[in-house]
This record gives sequence, structure tokens and C-alpha cells, in this order.
Amino acid sequence: MIVGLSGSIVHKEPSLVHIDVGGVVYEVFISLHTFSAIGNDETKLFTRHIVREDAQLLFGFLDMAEKKMFERLIKISGVGPKVATAICSTYTPNQFATLVNNKDINGVKKVPGIGPKSAGRILVELSGFDAELMSSEQVPKTKAFNEASEALQALGFKKDKISKALSSCSSEDTSLLVKEALKLLQTI
Repeated sequence: MIVGLSGSIVHKEPSLVHIDVGGVVYEVFISLHTFSAIGNDETKLFTRHIVREDAQLLFGFLDMAEKKMFERLIKISGVGPKVATAICSTYTPNQFATLVNNKDINGVKKVPGIGPKSAGRILVELSGFDAELMSSEQVPKTKAFNEASEALQALGFKKDKISKALSSCSSEDTSLLVKEALKLLQTI
């Protein structure tokens, strides 16, 4: 099983890259987010190796959260690697987790190739995905972060939504963290 590649980029398109790893060139399918984030020379990608009767395919990801999202999506009946890549191209893992948490079927239907039935099935199958994603992210638990979390809980917000909002905030001051999080909590 190939779980990662590190090498120089020989060819790059929005949906795939060719990576030279020690003289062997691999074709790796990527999302648009990964395409825009990688340069044109050296790269390191986490990969998912899919073996089929007629092909062996590699799908590459710059961050582990996107890979986990892809792997979770392809476990759903009717969602193959191409649809999962389309979802990864349309939404970041945090954006998609928010859609799932809000059960936003219209947001899921915006992905090319997904209709109402597939969108509904994806939302049902992925309930709890956002919590899984948040637990896998490395959110710094500073004193200001903990104080802001306690203040927001005192205002009646739920822990999972508070954690999601605070992970998007960049301030290191408790009062500024609370203000930033309150703005985000209005949209979550």
C-alpha cells in the first residue's frame, strides 16, 4: 500500500500531478485545493492507493484532514473516488464538516455529480463526521483558548460548536477570541 509520495513534480494539471520519485513517475489524482496549494517543483503528498480489476489509482492530499474526509466519503455506497475528489475540490474539510453538522442538503448538492438522493445519503452516513474531524485537528489549548471556551459555554453555546469556532480564530487574547468566536457562532 502506497501511503505517501515525496518527489519532484514532472507534470501538473488541475486534477492530477505526475511525481518523479527516485526515477519512477507516479500519476496522482488530486483535488483543486491541493492543486492550488502545491508548487511546481518538490512536493510531499499523503496518498490513498485504490486497487481495482482494471486499474491501480493513487489519490493525493496535502493535509491529513482532507485524506480522512476522502476515505470516509468513499466508504459510502454510491460515492466513488471521483465524487469524493469532487467534494474535496468543492469544500475544505472544515467547510464540509459544517455542512454535515447543519444538514445542509443544498450545499452538498452544489458538488458536481451529486443529486438530491446522493446528498441525502451522504448527510445521513456522515452524521458525526464534524466531531471526528475536530478531534483529529491540532487545536492549541492555550489559557486564553480555555477561558474563551468557558465564557462561551456560560453564554449557552455547545462545546462542539465553540471548539469549531475557536479553532478558526487567530487571536491570543481572551476577549478578542470571544469576540471573533461570537461572530463565527452566528454563522455556524
